[in-house]
Amino acid sequence: MNNVESILQNKTPSGIVYAPNYWQWFSHHQNHGTLPDEIKHCKNQLDLINYLGLDVFSRNIYCRQDEYWFGGICDESFDEIEVATTVRTENKDRITDKEYHFKTGKLTEQIRYIFNESTVVQKKFLITDYAEQADLFEQFLVSRKWTFNQPKFDAIQQAVGDKGIVVVGDFFSPLKMLHLAMDPIHSVYFLMEDPEFARTLLDLHEKAQLKSIQQCVSKGVKAIMAMDNLDTMFHPPDYVQDYSASFYQKASEICHAHGAKFFIHACGNQKENLPLIASCGVDGLEGVAFPPFGNVELDEAMRMTPEHFIISGGISAIETRDLKTKEEVFAYVKSLFERMRPYENRFIFSASCNTPIDTNWDTIKHFRDAWIKYKKSV
Repeated sequence: MNNVESILQNKTPSGIVYAPNYWQWFSHHQNHGTLPDEIKHCKNQLDLINYLGLDVFSRNIYCRQDEYWFGGICDESFDEIEVATTVRTENKDRITDKEYHFKTGKLTEQIRYIFNESTVVQKKFLITDYAEQADLFEQFLVSRKWTFNQPKFDAIQQAVGDKGIVVVGDFFSPLKMLHLAMDPIHSVYFLMEDPEFARTLLDLHEKAQLKSIQQCVSKGVKAIMAMDNLDTMFHPPDYVQDYSASFYQKASEICHAHGAKFFIHACGNQKENLPLIASCGVDGLEGVAFPPFGNVELDEAMRMTPEHFIISGGISAIETRDLKTKEEVFAYVKSLFERMRPYENRFIFSASCNTPIDTNWDTIKHFRDAWIKYKKSV
């Protein structure tokens, strides 16, 4: 049993687990030809993690960084809808246009990968007028399904080996579905103005996602993650209770029935949601943001959640930007680990969300070296 597996079983590992997320950082420097000489031999994020000798608990180790924020193990498809995808390049940006053709009309959306920033933004939402597009939106959700790509998952888990666990992070709650389809603001208007029809659409998405989760865990996946970015600005507790809690509870139950764990990706303020999320049976949050980006310290979050609840985090853009010397990094890691030591059976040291593209390579190594020095109890 590796240390990540120990955490998933709430057993004390041989030392604090360190499973950082270098996805955006590595892809940016690889694509821009600016990887440090020391790691130019690395072909992907996993190579970098292995080079540094770290643990793996990753839901993006298999993703294409220039295509979407998440996903890649479950293949999306549609019944009775023709999908036309066009990819073009503009000033090195990768622009993806999708058209969904129905018998009675079409829906379109556009994703743009901004090359200089190595990030994906949604330039055109699928739904721009929910009153006019209601019928097409319903047909879209009725037709959409996801199929677990077993060979792809097996290949990446085999590549990871005993270094850790591959998380299938292809999922998102019904509320997040609306955010992705029409943006958060119009989602609120839609839920207020047409609550009964909105509920119909939310239920369609929930059923499709749960079916896919069932397929994944029945095929041996040990960790599932919903990519919801649980910031209370967009996921206030009453909205979570009304529109997401059912999904979280049912997804957790499906995972637990197959010996798997269910996580949610978290950003921003989390404090008000923590008790509710834990009560749904969720096993943990990835990337809990602490001040100034969030409103709860990691050890406080541990005290607010059950003894089985797993939390990852500890490094934000503030630390990678402001801790400029080895001494500063070592002092920070030592202090953090002292606070988190009582919870080391359910704590994963990681980036709160991602590793910023302007992070210095020496800083990355300083965090690795500090982890090595302080990961075990003295």
